[in-house]
Amino acid sequence: MRIVIAGGHGQIALRLERLLAARGDSAAGLIRDPAQADDLRAAGAEPVVLDLESAGVEEVAAALAGADAAVFAAGAGAGSGAERKQTVDRGAAVLFADAAERAGVRRHLVVSSMGADADASGSDPVFAAYLRAKGAADDDIRSRTGLDWTVLRPGALTNDAGSGLVRLSPTTGRGAVPRDDVAAVLAELLHTPATAGLTLELVSGNDPVPAAVRAAAGTS
Repeated sequence: MRIVIAGGHGQIALRLERLLAARGDSAAGLIRDPAQADDLRAAGAEPVVLDLESAGVEEVAAALAGADAAVFAAGAGAGSGAERKQTVDRGAAVLFADAAERAGVRRHLVVSSMGADADASGSDPVFAAYLRAKGAADDDIRSRTGLDWTVLRPGALTNDAGSGLVRLSPTTGRGAVPRDDVAAVLAELLHTPATAGLTLELVSGNDPVPAAVRAAAGTS
């Protein structure tokens, strides 16, 4: 299975690339900075230098050609302002979905955020802009009939070692989850097509990742 990952140098993406390589899948990660290429190679992934904030849909579709699945794991990142939330968390996500449709890559996973909502507000204007951007992108992707999409909305992300135990459902309630476990869930979702059409929240819990994904898919 060949998977193309947008935001290929992100903390979740690198973890996912290692998992995919370990099980024999082929991963390619889209990166803006050529200096990040060695990190992707070390994770077992093919680096593809491509800036989703400036690329056109045909260029991104070319990078997706021949893939079995696409994962949008990009983000503007901490310290970025409200404007980049729109250009990356919304604009790049929509562009990547457009390109996946153009390239005929139906399986499409999106790493969103718990609380994502196109109408979000709050006392922190930048975080509210982030949630609005993620929510608008999710709404766009969930409206498409040309993609077998799954939207994953993790809770607060941590760098703790993954436990392999999670709670995964349309509504989990607030909570935290290690990035290791987010990557493990993504890897499992890629091989669980019955989760297409679902928006799932993810926090730490008591269910082993494979069982949690099977339950969410209704195949347990």
